[in-house]
Amino acid sequence: NDRAVDLLLYGDTHTIEREVKERTTDAGFTFSIPYYYDGMAYFGDESFLRCAEEEKRFDECTSLLICVTEGSTSYDYVQSHFPPDFVQVVSTMQETEEMLFNGTCNVIASDRSILLNVTPDDGRKFIVGDKLMTKEPLSIVTRNTDREFSDIINWIVHALFYGEEQGLTKNSSLCQNSSNLTPHHASDLNFMNAVYCVGNYGELFDEDENNRGLNQINDGSTGMLYATPFGQLKNEHYYQSIFTADNTLLDDIRKKGSLNCGVIVPEDFDGEISNSSKLVGMHVDYCRTLTAALFNGDHKVVNLTTFSENSSSSFSSLDNGTIDVLAGGRVERKYDFDSVPSHRGFQFSTPYYFGNETALDPVGFFSL
Repeated sequence: NDRAVDLLLYGDTHTIEREVKERTTDAGFTFSIPYYYDGMAYFGDESFLRCAEEEKRFDECTSLLICVTEGSTSYDYVQSHFPPDFVQVVSTMQETEEMLFNGTCNVIASDRSILLNVTPDDGRKFIVGDKLMTKEPLSIVTRNTDREFSDIINWIVHALFYGEEQGLTKNSSLCQNSSNLTPHHASDLNFMNAVYCVGNYGELFDEDENNRGLNQINDGSTGMLYATPFGQLKNEHYYQSIFTADNTLLDDIRKKGSLNCGVIVPEDFDGEISNSSKLVGMHVDYCRTLTAALFNGDHKVVNLTTFSENSSSSFSSLDNGTIDVLAGGRVERKYDFDSVPSHRGFQFSTPYYFGNETALDPVGFFSL
């Protein structure tokens, strides 16, 4: 937040809370698509580790003491599941490890990827639990004051995934590393340089293929939906305190008393939009869910406008303010960076539906 760095990597879990208002800075941040799916686990003496996993605090578990780093998502989980007498809060991960090794604690809590690298100096036998207690999607974090830079980071991560998916690897003959080729606009960047000059996601993933867990390239045979943790937004008081800003689009929508929602429909659509089914009906229902969230449960104060799937008028209407949000837009790089006529680009939500195209076709990511 003080601009000492341009971005943060490793150990930064994407939560909705940190997007809106991170606790230590009172500022919101932008997160890339997750590049690694992790989760909180326990590490330590096996018998006490099982006590922690089972949340058992009696009999042989009465002397359980969990060390956890203050301000982490692991801390949020542990302090909400155990009384204070069972938790020792420390300032750094290094201090957490030291307190385990000197016997102050018998279990520590952190991201499992971090715990796998913890090794006692004296050769004592500790284990890493296999049970993930939380979801920890790790992302690249940027300030939310420059959306274009954040978008660039996001598409670089996409390029790494695409490289592995398509079998494209590090290749010096394709690496364009001349400073004379530096583009002046984000939309002109060659994102595949990330792959050709450094490597694809699999090449960067320094771990056995069989141990990748959730961190596999999806081939269309598994689910692709993953809910981002809310963080402390689950706390009603905190939730209300961060949504108090005036002069925002949210404020304008609430003042006018309704949401103007655009819906993408097929070229041959001739039905009644409000009673639609299947994919179009899903788009409509997402408009209603947004409305219910914005207007304290009233999902009826929504104005629906249809746009043909092959027309650019939907994005023009979003750009000029005719509609507040567009449901059913495909996530495309050209609309993320440059859009006619404003050239300011659009923001896409996490995809809520993935098309059923074959592996040879571009996959449709439907978003808000």
